[in-house]
Amino acid sequence: MKYRRFGKTELSMPVISCGGMRYQDQWNDMPWEKVPRAGQENIERVLAHALENGINHIETARGYGSSEMQLGYALKLFPRESYILQTKVGPEDKPKDFLRKFETSMKYLQVDQVDLFALHGLNNRESMTRAMRPGGCLEAARKLKADGRIKHIGFSTHAAPHEILELIESGEFEYVNLHWYFTNQLNTRAIEAAARHDMGVFIISPNDKGGQLYRPPAKLRELCRPLDPMVFNDLFCLANPHVHTLSCGAARPSDFDTHIAGLEYYDQAEEVTRPIVERIHAEVAKTIGPDWLETWHQGIPEWQHLPGRINVRDILRLWTWAKAIDLTAFGTWRYNMMSAEDNWIPGNRVTDFDDREMVEALRESPHAGKIPGLLREAREMFSGDKVKRLSENES
Repeated sequence: MKYRRFGKTELSMPVISCGGMRYQDQWNDMPWEKVPRAGQENIERVLAHALENGINHIETARGYGSSEMQLGYALKLFPRESYILQTKVGPEDKPKDFLRKFETSMKYLQVDQVDLFALHGLNNRESMTRAMRPGGCLEAARKLKADGRIKHIGFSTHAAPHEILELIESGEFEYVNLHWYFTNQLNTRAIEAAARHDMGVFIISPNDKGGQLYRPPAKLRELCRPLDPMVFNDLFCLANPHVHTLSCGAARPSDFDTHIAGLEYYDQAEEVTRPIVERIHAEVAKTIGPDWLETWHQGIPEWQHLPGRINVRDILRLWTWAKAIDLTAFGTWRYNMMSAEDNWIPGNRVTDFDDREMVEALRESPHAGKIPGLLREAREMFSGDKVKRLSENES
């Protein structure tokens, strides 16, 4: 395993982390007596395999169903000093409710202190206000830190890039959990800002939200040779020195193995990924146009300010990778979960809209005139039944 200094926390962080949202038995709290023995033994094997391979950062969240409770029992098998423990709790209107949830997490984890604690899901202005206002949940978390219950405070987010920048530039946090990987580089400025503030950077779900790379299409496999697409994505992220760890949400012990094997290229990350990046970029240029990758996202307002509150930017991102490298199944999955009422995958899918109104709203985009047609193409490409999500809290 390779390790990086996790910003101002000074923790030595493994570049692969053990994410805790896929190995639990239920997405709701459940009595310990009802946990299947086979399921609990699987978590124990996942943790053992992780720790044997130096993956000693274990993270979970209050919103991950039975994950915290099952983890608490499993961690009894391992010395406390052998792992870095992180959990996450979403902000509430009333800090007392937030603190009640925190105490539930600690009860389930069966610990007195966590190494890393995140305000979970600062995804929009409402949740940001709950956390940041005077007397809000961040102040409550700081009191927990002063009392020795928390060592380091960060936040996790699916917010718009400008909102993430605002949180980072506040200087109030020691680390951030965010999305950034090859197929979604919109948070590049946020990572650069985190580096200026000496914050740890934890990449959320690069294998799943990065394109369902555990079952990549044949075209992407070919473009990524000689690397597995997951290894390519790992190394692409780790070629950025400001990225410190990548979540691997393991459902079984073997889920770590491809990532561990890929670290043989760790010291040549930029060198081995460069030709793959060039091949994929060339495919985008051939399929869509030579200037598309550089300009597709420019001048697109946030979804709240567009006709029908359509999330044009993310739909175009999904369309780009489906069109160029066959990530159509992934795009269909993500597209059909979009909703303006959703804090985790916000903005509406393509509804009927007036072309002139849309073009006017996109007047700063170099592609304004053709985007209405692309949106309709994306709707056709990703049509299907709405995907039912297993959890409102993804990581």
